[in-house]
Formats: sequence, structure tokens, C-alpha cells
Amino acid sequence: MTEAADTVFVDGEIHTLTDPDETHEAVAVRDGEIVRLGATYDVEFLAGTGTEVVDLDGRVLLPGFIDAHTHLTTVGKYLVHADLSAADDLDSAVSTLREHAAETDAPEDSAWVRGYGYDESTWPEDRYLDREDLDAVSETRPVVAFREDMHVASVNSVVLDRYAEEMASANLHDEGGELTGVLVEEAVDVLYEAVAPDAEETGRLVAAAQAHANERGVTGIHDMVRGSYAPEVYREMELAGDLSLRVRLNYWADHLDALIETGLRTNHGSEMVRTGAIKTYSDGSFGGRTARVSEPYDDAPEEHGSWVVDPDELNEIVQRADDAGFQVTAHAIGDVAIDAVLDAFAATDDPGGMRHRVEHVELASDEAIQRFADMDVVASVQPNFLKWAKDGGLYESRLGPRRAETNRYALLDGAGAPLTFGSDCMPLDPLLGIHHAVTTDVDAQRLSVTEALRAYTLGAAYAGFDEERLGTVEPGKLADFTVLERSPWEHAEEIREIDVAMTVVDGEVVHDAR
Repeated sequence: MTEAADTVFVDGEIHTLTDPDETHEAVAVRDGEIVRLGATYDVEFLAGTGTEVVDLDGRVLLPGFIDAHTHLTTVGKYLVHADLSAADDLDSAVSTLREHAAETDAPEDSAWVRGYGYDESTWPEDRYLDREDLDAVSETRPVVAFREDMHVASVNSVVLDRYAEEMASANLHDEGGELTGVLVEEAVDVLYEAVAPDAEETGRLVAAAQAHANERGVTGIHDMVRGSYAPEVYREMELAGDLSLRVRLNYWADHLDALIETGLRTNHGSEMVRTGAIKTYSDGSFGGRTARVSEPYDDAPEEHGSWVVDPDELNEIVQRADDAGFQVTAHAIGDVAIDAVLDAFAATDDPGGMRHRVEHVELASDEAIQRFADMDVVASVQPNFLKWAKDGGLYESRLGPRRAETNRYALLDGAGAPLTFGSDCMPLDPLLGIHHAVTTDVDAQRLSVTEALRAYTLGAAYAGFDEERLGTVEPGKLADFTVLERSPWEHAEEIREIDVAMTVVDGEVVHDAR
């Protein structure tokens, strides 16, 4: 006699994503694993006296979304500190910070006032926040506002007085010899260290961010971690039964020696928390004009960007990590940086077998796109970045109209490169990214609904060596599902407006908004 299922989901529209046209009405789950797909009538035979029956009522069930590039503690910071992502001009950003300062009243020289996520490229002023703006928030407490890309930060005079001497002068913007309060790259690292949360606060940030992720249909993340208590927090949450995300830890390269010493390798871990890649940088960002480009910036003709990790050091990191059995994932945005990372991967024995990854891939040349395919290097991209690809947007202002056609997902996918989607938490919202990838007017960027969904499911699973257990809805795979109120195929022009009805991890409902 066939054993009863723990849960059956019935009367839905289940897309397996194994085939564009394969759909079912119902799915049965036992011990966290999919055991049957089919018509509701057939699957209900697995419902016993203890089986939970979930009526999908026509809703769309998909494989769970896996966000392949997150900074989950940063999401928590948006939720706990001042969220500047909705500010539509400079004054509203300053007002938000001022309100947050008032809510977190503190002795004159103590608690930081922190804001996260501003994007000046969408403001009429089109300029960074500066020390004068933030002095208006507080002249006695340290104030910092991190730009959305986290490569740029703005600070008040208190912060400059305390920390400017620790920062490389090349990373401090000035006008006429006076510091403006705008910092880039390594200078921002000094601030990260200054405001780094302890273990207790990290736990609060992760818990808040996990709930936020589940609400958006996310069942798994590839988290970029550096000098953080997050790995410890994730493992403690798993032991306590409180972890509702599958976590892949991509450790910064400065952890490589410790990881080798402890005997860790890519894919070591448990069902819920695993060691992923070694993360490194090459260049910076377009927002900070620090992405490394072959032709100068259109709005700064003397600038070609800068190396965060130069090619010689990058090659050394890649080779050491690869030799030690680690996947490598490298941040590269400008065309020169992307080529440098591909060159470093090409020097390893089997870049495709190790599934080495390039994060962002915003300005890849035609030749680089073909190299991704030929080498089977994973293009780990963020479709929400297409918000900067509109006429007059960030890409056009930084690169000029001729080079503004960035993020060419259709060409990468068409060439056969492994393509995976993530959000970089700008914001963490798969449906928003899928919406941008499906509705863009640029042929080289645009994907079909199925292609975009696969990049956030099976593509992300592949990038994490997880395609055998995640990424599609099939018997034998784990029961991680995202349930939507409406079909993204039938509402392709308004995917960002579709609500997540339910999120299921390991067969357990972790978010229910029905």
C-alpha cells in the first residue's frame, strides 16, 4: 500500500519549468520531497487521515525562487534602520534620516544614524548626498547614508573628523581641497567595520530579512558574507528549527586561508546551510564611476574606473581557491574587468566544472559573451538593474547612449552561457527583476517569461550545484515552492504587481498570504 503524503497541494496550476508547456493540477509531498504530480483526482489518493490538504484555488505554483546574490544582513538593515530606497529626491532622503534620528534618540556622541539604499540617479538633483546635507541631520552624532550599490557612502562632518585619516585620500571626494563627505570603495569599508553588528544584532537583522525574503517567494539564497556573524547565526537558526531559507555561503576572499585551514570546500554543509564560493572583486560600480571600462565615462572623460582587486592579485586568488577545491565568484561590471575575470578563470583547469561565476556582467563585449558560453562560466546577473537602463537613466548618463545597452541577458542565454538571476538586494524581489527582464524594450536584454523564471529557479540552482534537488517541480526533488496569485504568463506586462500567495520550504508553509 502506498504511504500517505504529508501534504497535498490541489486545484492549482503547477508549472514544473522542466518543459514550457508542462503543467499539473496537484502535487504531493512526503518528508519534504515531491512524490507525485498529476490531476487533483489522482494526487488526492495520497491523502490520508493525517495529510494536510492545501487548496490552491487556481493559483500558480512554481519552483521556489533562489536569489543567487544577496547580502541578507543588509536587507535587515533596510528594515531596522532608515530605508532610503523610496526617497524620490534629496530632501526626502534627508527628511527620512532626520526622522529616524529622532526615533533613535541617543547621547550626543553615541549612536550612529544610518540610512541604506539611496539612488541619486533617480532624483531631480542627480547628485550624491554630501556632508552639508547630513550635517543637517545631526551635527553631534555620526551619520552615514549608503548608496544602493554599497560602493558609495555619504557622511557628515562628525564621521569625517573621526575616520578620514584612516581612509585613502583617493577614495574621498573633494572640491577645492575640501572633503565633500562622499566616499567610495575602500573608504566605505572603514565605515562597514565601524558599524558592524555584533552577534545579537546580526540575529535580529537576519530574522527580519528572512521573513521579508519568504514574503517575496524566496526559498533559497546565495549570501555574500565577510567578517560577519551571519554564518554562525544561520547555523544556530537551523539547529533551532528557525531557518526557512536554504543558504549558500559565498565567503569573501580574505577568509580563504581560514576556510582551507578548517578543511572546508565548496558544497560542504547540511541540507539548509552549505559552503559556496570564494567571493572576490575586480572593479567597482557605475554609480561610483569606479567600474573599469575601456573607454572613458561619458560624464567624466578623464575616468576609466579603478581596480578594487587588480588582475595580478585576482589571478592569485582564483588559482589558490580553485586549487583548494573552491568555486570562485568574482564581481565584474565594466568590460575591462569582465575580461580580466574571464582570463583568470581560463587559467584554471576546468572553469566550467567548478562552475566559476562572474557577478553582475553589466558591460560585457560580444567576445566576452561568447567566452562565457565556451567556458561554461556562470553569468550571475541582477535583472532589477534594468531600472537604470531607461532613457536618461544611470547607464546612459555614465556611459552615453552608444554604450547604454548593458545587461544583455538574451545574448548570454542565446549563446548558451549558464545564466542565473539574483537581486543584490536592490531590492530583494524576484518578481520585480523578472518583470524588468520580460518587459524591457531592448532585444538583447529581453527574456521570455519562462526563461526569466528559470534563471531565478533552475539557473540559480545550477550555480549552486543544486540542480539535482532544486529548481524544478519534479518527483524526487525537494518541496520548495513559490505560489503566485496570478499567472506571470497571462499578466506578462504587470509581473511586478503579482502577489506571492504562499512560500513553501521543505514541504512546510513558511509564508501564507492567502
